[in-house]
Amino acid sequence: MAVIFVNRFFYPDHSATSQMLSDLAFALAQKEETVTVITSRLRYDDPAVHLPDSETVRNVTVKRVWTSRFGRHNLVGRVFDYATFYISAAWAVFHLAQNGDIVISKTDPPMLGVLTGAIARARGAKTANWLQDIFPEVAEAVGMGDGRLSGALFSALRKLRDRSLRNSDATIAIGERMAALVKRCGVAKGKVRVIPNWADCDSVVPVSPSENRLRASWGFANAFVVGYSGNLGRTHEIETLLNAIGHLEAKRENHPTPIRWLFIGGGAQFDTLKSECAARGLSSVSFQPYQPRERLALSLSVADVHLVSLRPELEGLIVPSKFYGVAAAGRAAIFIGDADGEVARLIAEEHCGLTVAQGDGAALAQAIETLAADPVLCRALGESGRRAAEKRFALSTAVISWQDLLAALREKSL
Repeated sequence: MAVIFVNRFFYPDHSATSQMLSDLAFALAQKEETVTVITSRLRYDDPAVHLPDSETVRNVTVKRVWTSRFGRHNLVGRVFDYATFYISAAWAVFHLAQNGDIVISKTDPPMLGVLTGAIARARGAKTANWLQDIFPEVAEAVGMGDGRLSGALFSALRKLRDRSLRNSDATIAIGERMAALVKRCGVAKGKVRVIPNWADCDSVVPVSPSENRLRASWGFANAFVVGYSGNLGRTHEIETLLNAIGHLEAKRENHPTPIRWLFIGGGAQFDTLKSECAARGLSSVSFQPYQPRERLALSLSVADVHLVSLRPELEGLIVPSKFYGVAAAGRAAIFIGDADGEVARLIAEEHCGLTVAQGDGAALAQAIETLAADPVLCRALGESGRRAAEKRFALSTAVISWQDLLAALREKSL
């Protein structure tokens, strides 16, 4: 009996959903599961790349289906990319899924499991939804669509999604607040599992400043570095960052150690932040593109403290997965958002960082100054994060949870 994952991106793509799926698929294949991944031929950051139609990677069978390739920078084109993937992925599920298989649909594109799940059940397969976000609530929260027509559309999509979740054999939420929301959608409690995202604690390890060649080559050898790594998109807010940068630059003469900012990645807000920093004359900020995964331990370890953010209205709809990499790298975290949010709770439970409210740039600047002035505290918070990663958020821990889930699905004990 095969495990079939469906998601628009997979290895060697570096996007967050791809990395999580790739980690899990390879780990399960190593545990002698028969694993197939239905995905696109695209890469998140370069739609012009054409990946092989079919191949076997580390004992995982990869079926890459045709889609249009307009890319994520064109909204209409993105919708068309989504639509073509829905159709092609559904066709692949119809041909590949067999009685007793388990088809697990992720949420890129949104509500993928509505179509693939229905087809899989018709083929006699078990179905599960692996939620990385909750749509259409995320779209509403970031202001996509306005007016009576979009409201009616979102309402119809919610009903369709809820029915699909109720009909599935399992739903995997990546946080407790997300799980609570799923249950409010009418999904039976016994069908909901919480399996947080993770970091690969074997490959992402703390690297000391003196041994980090990237820190020196990027010009941060003698600075206290505030980092942000990953997607900076519509679910994040940048004015708090800009205000904090301005606060600290205005007081730079008071800092014995220079405070520098490093943003690594991309996303809808990444270029906006870069432009705003230039427009405001903020000179302590550097930008780097996404780094290859094999350099992740080095790139995450460049910073002394990392920022993680989420707009408060998105709590329960998304859990920022970058937190787990920060913890694995042994770096303190500052969460910008809801003090009762998923990441804020984890930081408080594990004593691995600080939380400040969105919009309070002065508080963010103060938190950074506190850690810059107390390197012992900053290192202690990072060490606590690493312990938490090893104990709660390691890939090996997640794989055990997934194996338990697959066993339960096969035994029909959910």
